[in-house]
Formats: sequence, structure tokens, C-alpha cells
Amino acid sequence: MFGLLSKKPVDKLIEVLGREKVSTSLVERKLYSYDATPIPIERALPSAVVFPTSQEDVQKLVKVCYEEEIPIFPRGAGSGLTGGAVPTLEKGVVVSFERMDKFQVDVDNATAVVEPGVITYEFQQEVERFGLFYPPDPSSFKYSTIGGNIAENAGGPRCLKYGVTREYVLGLTAVIKEGEVIKTGNPVIKDVAGYDITKLFVGSEGTLGLITSAVLKLIPKPKARGTALILFKNLEDVGRVVTRIMTSGIFPSALEFMDKDAIRAVEEFKPIGLPKDVSALLLVEVDGSPQSVKEELKAVEELAKAMGLEVKVAEDEESAEKLWTARKSLGPALGNLRTGKINEDVVVPRVYLSEAIRDYRKVAEKYGLLMVIFGHIGDGNLHVNLLYDKKNKEEEERAERAVDEIFEITLRYNGSITGEHGVGLTKRKFLEYQFGPVGMEILRGIKKVFDPKNLFNPGKVITL
Repeated sequence: MFGLLSKKPVDKLIEVLGREKVSTSLVERKLYSYDATPIPIERALPSAVVFPTSQEDVQKLVKVCYEEEIPIFPRGAGSGLTGGAVPTLEKGVVVSFERMDKFQVDVDNATAVVEPGVITYEFQQEVERFGLFYPPDPSSFKYSTIGGNIAENAGGPRCLKYGVTREYVLGLTAVIKEGEVIKTGNPVIKDVAGYDITKLFVGSEGTLGLITSAVLKLIPKPKARGTALILFKNLEDVGRVVTRIMTSGIFPSALEFMDKDAIRAVEEFKPIGLPKDVSALLLVEVDGSPQSVKEELKAVEELAKAMGLEVKVAEDEESAEKLWTARKSLGPALGNLRTGKINEDVVVPRVYLSEAIRDYRKVAEKYGLLMVIFGHIGDGNLHVNLLYDKKNKEEEERAERAVDEIFEITLRYNGSITGEHGVGLTKRKFLEYQFGPVGMEILRGIKKVFDPKNLFNPGKVITL
């Protein structure tokens, strides 16, 4: 175990970067030792928080850290849910990229060069001024950063149609071992030269190096959007409807699911008039030309009614926005039901959705827990929330045991332990369930190539 970082290495960081970029304030060190992970996790008070403003700063920082063997914990906005940005060793520094927040849009080439500290929402708003579109929309998009999104390969509702963050990263620049710089990819759609190192960095959670800029692909902004609400009396019908929609020629931009407890939670938190006497609901969003949106909404309505389901089509943008506000309020809304929450973002193939949801609920019944399920059901990505009383240690332990069974069920249906939150600390022990010993050996080998001293976000994703 590393001890607390001595004054000498901290002084060296201050010497190469400047005192204004290295904070040893106890308050800041405490503030930057947390992220949004809702369950207790291992964490440590870092020896310093570093605020680089350029790639050169990052190179100097990594060079010193490699010479002095100082663990490096990169951080975006701290909105992650699996402990990915949390420092776990006292002899370590948190690297906050909040001051690297510049970007440049190339309208003619429909690309942008973006520093890691750029706020996702601000970037989206700017590119839309040019009629362009950056689709990834994690629920934290109004405050999460592009760097953090890339590190976690962030998703969101629109990823059903447009794909996750990796689909939009054409290239990047990163600082790896000894302060070396690696540049991958180019601002082109087709680039099949060599191994795809760009995609290797996306989702690596800061364990391979520090990303200092990325080239992002932009696409034309859809001219119109429309939203429909489908209500269910029987939970078993949800999977069947999703399959029918996705095989009907309709391609929704988002297909979101909320079970009855999720509906109740959001109505108590921020009421908008959702019915509480149903087992579940689906939010269906389509986008494209005004005419195609109108036609696809009509097709969704006819399909659902033919299956005996109630459908409501949002009459205008304000009505649609209300529905999406309800969906995006679910995270904080669950805090009204119980004080503790374990939120898993598992993924199963769509054809197994009904069976998987049924099996998850059996686990909740077995352990006497309240379970709330919602998520991006069109791509099989479910947020399975186990709620408990934080003051009840025995109940918390039951919730933790239930999680093991949730993952076992997910993998039995050929799914994944995470669809967008990443592995971080909280899912590390489950990664081997999915990859197996040979897969884990390969992951560890990749880590050692980029970071032989295991200084980049040590202990996250995998252990060496």
C-alpha cells in the first residue's frame, strides 16, 4: 500500500506546473475524493488535486508521476456511478480536466476537436447552431464532460438509434507512460489502418492514459421529433411490443421503459399526470423529417392499438418535453422511496427482456427488497435498482447479495454487466464472470503495455 505522498514530489509538481495548478487544500482534496456513486466504496484522500490547462501540462504531470511512482486518478465532472473517478490511494493525485474546456467545430467536415473538460450539453448546443448533431445523451449530459463520456463510453436514450459515444470518436490524443504522447485516428469516417487504438481508449476509464483531446464525428440534426406513450396493464407485454416495434420498419430514436414503481416515484417527485394504475409504460421517440415523424408515430399508434394497448401521442413539443423530464428525473426521484440504492445498468438481448425482467423481480422477492426497473429497453439496457434503508445494515447486505444474482441472470441470457455506467470499482469483481480467465489475461496485458507501472487509475476495471 502506498503511503501519503511526501512533500518533495508535491513540490516537484508545483515546480513544473505552477502553484495555481496544484492544490493541496484539505477542502479541495476532500471534494475531489467523491463521485456520484450511490453506495459506500473504498476511497482515499489524495495528496493533491491537479488542474492542467494544456496537453503540455499533462505531459509534465505524467512524467513526474512516472518518475516518482505517483498514482494518477483522472476526473471529469465526477458524475460517474461506479467509482471510476474516485482516488483509492493516499499517495496519489486527482487530475481534474475542468480547465481544459475548449473546442473547435469544423462545419465543412462535420467534425470537432474537443478537449476533455468540455460540458456535453454546451457542446451539443453549440454544434446545433450549425445544423449539426452530437447524439450521445447520458442523463448527466448537462454537467458531465466529453472526457468523462469517452472514458466511460457513455450512452443514453438516443443510443438506440445513434449508438454510444464510441461511434462518434474518430481519433484522440492521449498521454501514456513516461509522459509519451499517442495520437490515434483521423478526422475521416474510413480509417482501417492497424489496430483500432481509438476504440480501445474509449471506455478504458482512464486506466490506459490521460485523454487530452478527441476528434468527434457530427451528423445532420434531425428536423423534427415526436413522442408517443404506450401504457401496459401486463408487464409481460412490454418485451413483445418492443420486438414488434423494432421489427416493423420503424426505427425509434429512443425507446424508454418505466415500471409501476418508477412511475410512482417520479409522480411523487415531480408530478406530470402519469397514470399510476398501470404495470409499465414505454416512451417512444421518433425523429427525421416532419412527414416521416408523423407517419412513424401513426404506425406506432396502430401497432400498439392492434395489440390492445392504450397509446397517447404528445400533441406538441412542450407535452413531449414533460414526458422526457419525468424520465430523466427518475434518479433523484428514487431517493424518496428509500435512503439507499444500488443501480445496475445491465443489458440483455431484446428477445429475452420479458423473461429477464421476470427473473430480476423474483430476486427482489427472494431478498425482500423493493426493486425499480427503468431504462433504454430498445437496446436491452435496463437500470435495475435495488432500494434499501441505509440504516438497516442487514437489508443493505441482502441488496448486495441480490446484485450477484442479477448479474448471474444477465449473463445467463447472454447479456452484459454494464451498458453505460462502466466497471470502475463497484463491478470489478463481476468482470471476470463476463470475460473469463483468458479474456482477463488479455485485458491485463493491454493495461501493462500502456501503463507498466500501474499508475493510471489503479484498481479500476481490473487488478494487476
